[in-house]
Amino acid sequence: MSEQKPFVPFVSPETNMAEFTVRALIIGLVMSVVLGAANAYLGLKAGMTIAATYPAAVIGMAILRLFKGSILEENFARTVGSIGESIAAGAIFTIPAFYIAGIWTKEDGFSNYLPAVAIMFSGGLLGIMFVALLRRVMVEDQDLPFPESVAAAEIHKAGRAGGTGALFLFQAMGIGALVQILGQFKFFAASAEKFIHFSTSPINLKDAGTAKPEGGVVLSTPGVSPAYMGVGYIIGPKLASLNFSGGLLAWGFLVPIILYFLAPELIPQILASKAPGAEKVITEADWMTMSNMVWRFIVRPIAIGGMLVGAGFTLFKMRKSLATGIARSISDVKKAAQGNTATARTEQDINFKWIVLGIVFAGIMTCGIYSYFAQNVGVALVATLVMIVAGFFFAAVSGYLVGIIGSSNNPISGLTLSTLIIAALLMVALGASGKQGVAAVLGVAAVVCVSSAVAGEMLQDLKVGHILGGTPWRMQLGDIIGVAIASLVMFLPLFILQQADINEGMRAIPQYEGGFGSKNLAAPQAGLMALLSQGIVRGEMAWPLIIVGMLMGFAFVLMQVRSPMLVSVGMYLPLETTFAIFLGGLIKGVVERMSDKKGHNAAQKARIENTGVLLAAGLIAGEALVGLIIAGFKFAKVDLPAIFDVPSFYVSVGILGAIAAYLISIPLKNAGNADEPAPPTAVM
Repeated sequence: MSEQKPFVPFVSPETNMAEFTVRALIIGLVMSVVLGAANAYLGLKAGMTIAATYPAAVIGMAILRLFKGSILEENFARTVGSIGESIAAGAIFTIPAFYIAGIWTKEDGFSNYLPAVAIMFSGGLLGIMFVALLRRVMVEDQDLPFPESVAAAEIHKAGRAGGTGALFLFQAMGIGALVQILGQFKFFAASAEKFIHFSTSPINLKDAGTAKPEGGVVLSTPGVSPAYMGVGYIIGPKLASLNFSGGLLAWGFLVPIILYFLAPELIPQILASKAPGAEKVITEADWMTMSNMVWRFIVRPIAIGGMLVGAGFTLFKMRKSLATGIARSISDVKKAAQGNTATARTEQDINFKWIVLGIVFAGIMTCGIYSYFAQNVGVALVATLVMIVAGFFFAAVSGYLVGIIGSSNNPISGLTLSTLIIAALLMVALGASGKQGVAAVLGVAAVVCVSSAVAGEMLQDLKVGHILGGTPWRMQLGDIIGVAIASLVMFLPLFILQQADINEGMRAIPQYEGGFGSKNLAAPQAGLMALLSQGIVRGEMAWPLIIVGMLMGFAFVLMQVRSPMLVSVGMYLPLETTFAIFLGGLIKGVVERMSDKKGHNAAQKARIENTGVLLAAGLIAGEALVGLIIAGFKFAKVDLPAIFDVPSFYVSVGILGAIAAYLISIPLKNAGNADEPAPPTAVM
């Protein structure tokens, strides 16, 4: 679409300025790995990721300023640095599903490294190639506002005139890291749970067979987690409340009522499992065990049914945008096929021939992956064709949605779910079954998921470069390198986190089954993908529970719940997690209310928002990075020193209060004067 006024980038096309430099590439690659690993940690535990564009912009500016780097170097470093988050998002939604579905086992060790790398790299490469075809039309479309891209570009421009905000980010990272270290060294209790029993009479073996229905409710404190509180702060009080409502629905309603009727069945099993000579009495720990069994094997499948409807409802609400994106993608590729005839530096993409070769190379790679999974060349060829077609359309749709709502709100899991269902039905039609069929379905979904995530993030960064005057082909080449490095590394944090959770469970809680899908590594989206692929291909789905969850999801839609998906994810997560996220949302609400009472204008509120987002992102990154280091020690079975044998939660309350005070006071103190111009708002 032609513009009424000629667009003029911040750096003119004729300007010869340093851009693709070794130092900018190295900084970007390090940020890609670090921010990607941090998002993998957060996504596995909380089922959410945060956009890495703003932290990458701030960190890149702070480091390159020491070397007197140019604004285009900063843009290039941010582009490469933020791509790791999209690889992580695609990986955590799908790679754990191979373990949850039993395709890969926890005993396999590192043997699944190469297939995982191939999935992530081929998906990432396809995403970049597809976006290279569509970039020129989409970034110049005035109907696409690209809100996060505009904000990121303004942050780079503002950095030329003054501070970068790096102090807030690094300070918060230090605080998040310190709290995580103190928690791992048992200076305070990470959380506290108590089972409130509805009966005052003890149950023993002699009356277990005639026991009347009874039970109780699990009460939990918020987990002491700067990362979860940071997530709640970023998503705000409304979305945090929706997530917490799912936790209350699961632990305050479904678990107690189901346990009430199942207790007479479970109690004899618990008593029979006790060691010979032990007192045959049901303890509070036994009630906690039964509650967790009910949550894991009954409530979670219900939550998955709700997530299924939630994902479908999200896509339905965006049906017009999806249809427009698909229709435009067809016409856009025709224009892109004419080749790169532009002579201006700011309009030069990767050559069309190299784009085609990249797509062919990724297709051959994925065909090999599917042949390895399905053990059938014909099935692999069909799966590859489905992946390329679906990958292209969903990459275009993902980019279009990013142009409208930003990458933070891009429904990647919903797009992947659609691909998974199509692939699963095709596998059934082709006669694929068993583990091979499930593996092929998950392989298609995984590549498309990574491709869509990378495409959305890449197009967002290309729009920033379009505004600043970056060179598209250099940014695209930098992202190819970033995707390659992130793909090589991203399996490591996933593997270490899973094995560390398994080791910790074996040492501390004998009945705890660690790994992906456990309480500590919930991976809700991956659990949904695994259950659906098994249910369609193997016919092993717990349909009664899934249907109940779907009806619940429809009820949420009829009640006009803003995000049924978020409520269902809250049901799937431990209560201490959703409680901590809710606490972070409440803190954000307090900041907003106090800002209103102080009469801050729009410019002051924008500064408060920016500072708060940087603090929250720093808390997340600090805890996540130290959490990965601690997981490395647990993976190596190294004992960590304990400050207290039985840490007190009273200390935990003080730490929660200190974090809350920090997130409230620092943003409000940096509101600035009313007459200062408004900065760009980092909307996540």
